Amino acid sequence: MNHSSQVAAHGVDHHAQAIADIVRKAAWRLMPLIMICYLFAFFDRINISFAKFQLQTDLALSDTAYGLGASLFVIGYVLFEVPSNMLLYKVGARRWIARIMISWGIATAAMVFVNNEWQFYGLRFVIGAMEAGFAPGVLYYLTLWFPASHRGRITSLLFLASAFSGLVGAPISGLVLGHMDGVLNVRGWHWLFLLGGMPCIVLGLLVLRVLKDRIDDASWLSSTEKTQLAEAIAQQRQPGSGGHSLLGAIRTPGFLTLGLVYFLIQVASYGLNFWAPHLIRSAGTHNPTLIGLLTAVPYICGAACMVIVGRLSDVSGERHKFVAALLAMSAVGFFAAGFFDHQTALLVAALAVLGAGVIASIPAFWALPPRLVAGAGAAGGIALINTLGQLGGIVSPVMVGRVRDLTGSTTPALYVIGAMSLVCAGIVLYGLPHTLRRADHADRADRDTTEEAKEDARAAMASPRTARRT
Repeated sequence: MNHSSQVAAHGVDHHAQAIADIVRKAAWRLMPLIMICYLFAFFDRINISFAKFQLQTDLALSDTAYGLGASLFVIGYVLFEVPSNMLLYKVGARRWIARIMISWGIATAAMVFVNNEWQFYGLRFVIGAMEAGFAPGVLYYLTLWFPASHRGRITSLLFLASAFSGLVGAPISGLVLGHMDGVLNVRGWHWLFLLGGMPCIVLGLLVLRVLKDRIDDASWLSSTEKTQLAEAIAQQRQPGSGGHSLLGAIRTPGFLTLGLVYFLIQVASYGLNFWAPHLIRSAGTHNPTLIGLLTAVPYICGAACMVIVGRLSDVSGERHKFVAALLAMSAVGFFAAGFFDHQTALLVAALAVLGAGVIASIPAFWALPPRLVAGAGAAGGIALINTLGQLGGIVSPVMVGRVRDLTGSTTPALYVIGAMSLVCAGIVLYGLPHTLRRADHADRADRDTTEEAKEDARAAMASPRTARRT
């Protein structure tokens, strides 16, 4: 290696380390609050599954009616999601995310006033409409602050909060339902929604105060750090990224395929989130606290798998292959859950496999859309993909509830969802356009080049005589 190559390699190493340090600094500053917000967002989405037994008894709901109420949340979410994210792009992520949190916190807490079936339906729709745009808005916000080479780990941190909402929320929900039922003459499931909604209002006010809309607004970064971070984000944006508008995003090859993939992922996700407590109860466990603890198992496995996959996918660059493998794992979990539906220990083991696959596949998937769209196309496009995916949240609860009402068993629906997960894995492996695969190969090539440069630099510094002779 000649002297100029050694200097260049050392420069690559130093620059990469500088960017990593800045990203770490930004992550420590932004991610704790964002993760807490997402934790409550996800908990407010799944808490209905824990409230199911008391709620159905008080409101005299069939499984189909419960599934419809769960789906009305998603209908409200879907109808308002794309407009919500287009407004987020115009008014700024910080203000709009804060508005979303405050309004959905108020709507969730208002569930304490629900006393009949139609109030339940109406308020579930309103909660979904108020939360519309939160998840894609946060995902878009992350593209403004973190380079693509670090986004797998950052996105995994975000969705780690969803796993913790199940991990922490399940036992707490069991305790609330078991020990607060009747306190102040309020039913346990009313307390569950009240305690889930009120903190969101406070968090919304914190978002206004803590988050910043642009890198230039970050007083905790030096001017040099701001420049380096902004340049790293711009350089790692795919040159072929189309869709700098919502219409352009829709026309981008592979965009609608990603929407179909996320739809199938969400069918599986809602199958876990809304029915896991019911499956455990049907297998023979009736204590609410124990049901909560066992329901946490798939979320623990999902959290662990999410962290591991986030790091490995950043290192390898083969993001679509990781998504496909996780979907295949979730399919195995659904099939096993159906087969062992009356054996609690084996059922929980199946749910653990299912949770690891489904929960980890979501952040792995969200590393793909920014490779196709940018700018307003990213804000509206990510929202549209999420909207298409959330349709799975309409299909899944109603389908499972209807199957159970007709057959008296959840097992056939679990087999159907498992088959859909396998189809989704095949689409990810063979149905995505070459644009995304080239992006994976480019990431891998960049990583290999950087690592090769670092190794050459280390070898040159370890053998100065050899370097001088060269």
